[in-house]
Amino acid sequence: MKVTSLLLLAALGLSSCKWGEPQKQAPAAIFTDTAAYTYQAIHERAADCGSKPDSACTVVDIKYPVFKGKAVLNDTIKHRLLNIFMLGEKPDTSLNSLVANFLKSYTDAKKGDPRTEMFYTLESYAKVIRQDSALLALEYGGYSYQGGAHGGSFTGFVNWDVKTDKPVTLDDILVDGYKPQLTKIAEKIFRKDEKLTDTSSLADDYFFKDNKFALNENYSITPAGIRFVYNQYEIKPYAAGQTELLLPYSQIKTLMRPKSAASQYIHKNAGI
Repeated sequence: MKVTSLLLLAALGLSSCKWGEPQKQAPAAIFTDTAAYTYQAIHERAADCGSKPDSACTVVDIKYPVFKGKAVLNDTIKHRLLNIFMLGEKPDTSLNSLVANFLKSYTDAKKGDPRTEMFYTLESYAKVIRQDSALLALEYGGYSYQGGAHGGSFTGFVNWDVKTDKPVTLDDILVDGYKPQLTKIAEKIFRKDEKLTDTSSLADDYFFKDNKFALNENYSITPAGIRFVYNQYEIKPYAAGQTELLLPYSQIKTLMRPKSAASQYIHKNAGI
């Protein structure tokens, strides 16, 4: 009892030291959810899976967020998912039809060779990677295998302005006429990352058009800078996988448009 009383008195003593002092306000966090959403999932197995685990039979897994009151954003997400892996000459019109056509393609292949133990895989996703008062960032992608030597994977991004309910592009956050200078800065960083000299040829190990470095349109606007991702086969052989290229704001600050969706990130970075 004495010990308990002493602890209680000590706690009261500490709290009394703070009595009357204004409470410190927590710093405003820019990384907070600003749009409500829930994740939806589609999980379908081929008819011949039986008791096999998912890892040993044809399975489709799709998971994506659905935002409350954001019909345009929801349609954008579904459109991106439908266009990752085209099973026919045209993209499917819904995720359910995508699943049905994928499973049918497996069934048709199985009819051609019923003895084969080969199975297909389709995994697609979209996920929220960051939210704040001005920008919502999503990553989407997946993996597909439909026979052959290996499957294929893809990673893409959606940068969304939560105030205007529209996509955010480089034109929105960079000044007019930015492309030549941005490409020049990006190539310098790329060559450093790849351990290339300023004059090293890009002809032998890369797939750039006309052997000239170029940025693609697959990027995420992050607090550290603009992150570009080149997917498999885009600029390198399959075995090389993806290539990431980060352009820090410190190196492109003269190209940044004031009062854009990325302005908060510029001011948060030291040295800018």
